[in-house]
Amino acid sequence: MAKEFEKTTVTEDSVELETAADDVPSGAPPAKVTTGTLPPSAGDGGGRRAAKATAGHGFVARTIQFLRDTRAEMRRVSWPNATHVKNSTIITLVAVVFFAVYLFGIDRVWSFLIGYLKSWLGG
Repeated sequence: MAKEFEKTTVTEDSVELETAADDVPSGAPPAKVTTGTLPPSAGDGGGRRAAKATAGHGFVARTIQFLRDTRAEMRRVSWPNATHVKNSTIITLVAVVFFAVYLFGIDRVWSFLIGYLKSWLGG
């Protein structure tokens, strides 16, 4: 294999240079693909398909499809294990207690300062 690699050569002709966005020749924009069309000479069902009309489906059929889709999505969810849930809950409770105590302290300090300022100004 090393001998084959040594025989491989690269010429200047085979290298393609990248072009900047400004160097791209302008011309007619590409044709837009409309819904329900197939690419040229593709009879295999490629291309975009027309959207199904929801008016033809009843409420029950749409509800059943919704439940099927929901079930499929719920299978893809990565559920946390019990240890992860417990640790997250403990962290959340500690943060809530910390901020409750912090805000209570700030509220008491401001209440004291405003009361002292009020009495000092003769209010």
